[in-house]
Amino acid sequence: MKITFNGTAAAEGFPALFCECEHCQKARELGGKNIRTRSSCLIDEEYLIDFPPDVYMHVLHGKLRLSSVKHLIITHSHSDHFQPYELNMKLKPFAYPKEGEELYVYGNDRVYEKYKQAGCDSEERKEFLKYVHVYPRKAFKAGEAEVLPLKADHDNENEICHIYVISLRGKNLLYGHDTGYFPEETWEALKEFKLDGVILDCTFGGVDWDKGHMGIEANARVKERLIKQGSADENTIFIATHFSHNIRPLYEDMVQLAQKHGFIATYDGMVIEI
Repeated sequence: MKITFNGTAAAEGFPALFCECEHCQKARELGGKNIRTRSSCLIDEEYLIDFPPDVYMHVLHGKLRLSSVKHLIITHSHSDHFQPYELNMKLKPFAYPKEGEELYVYGNDRVYEKYKQAGCDSEERKEFLKYVHVYPRKAFKAGEAEVLPLKADHDNENEICHIYVISLRGKNLLYGHDTGYFPEETWEALKEFKLDGVILDCTFGGVDWDKGHMGIEANARVKERLIKQGSADENTIFIATHFSHNIRPLYEDMVQLAQKHGFIATYDGMVIEI
């Protein structure tokens, strides 16, 4: 399973859109791996997780070719994870898809509301855009993959946000953001898996936080519990991503922070095989 991290920032990006704080100024000065766009992840060219405002940047400057994506899996409806208007660009006269080149979009009810508001559910679009409602602990097939949505700890008052276990070609990947420390029902479901890769929300960096988002200390507690309950072991690859500008997520700093707990810190364009 090849995982490409198209974007690795939290909602504001890094450097943040309007921000002139010392962290953002330093990122502009250094460039390279210190520049982070809004979070999205590509798996084996066909599976895209989340569709952020920066998706066109990922096409231009990254390794994302949207014509190859067959399955779009959305974690939740927040604007840094789902900008559905761009999906209309898949259809004439903006593109010329061939018969059989459908894009399946998977998400919760709030995601569907935004999808519908963007006009993606009109009759003329249904030939190439197919929406699939998904629910916690109800697995679904997406091409060759089996995907299990699990309840996240994130914006609980407004929607049921998802993290996902994606099982593909003998490998199991936990895509774990946006979320705080997992709800107990999610921990229970994870007992059924031996995970090869775990990607976690590290919005708070070195700050010990586990509500709605996490920092590296909470990531470490998640790792410890996954290992303790048999869902992970010494061969599991643990990855931290989704960094906020407030924690000064310069790449080398994040590498040092993550390594202390046995994690890999991401950068935009990073490719990891599990």
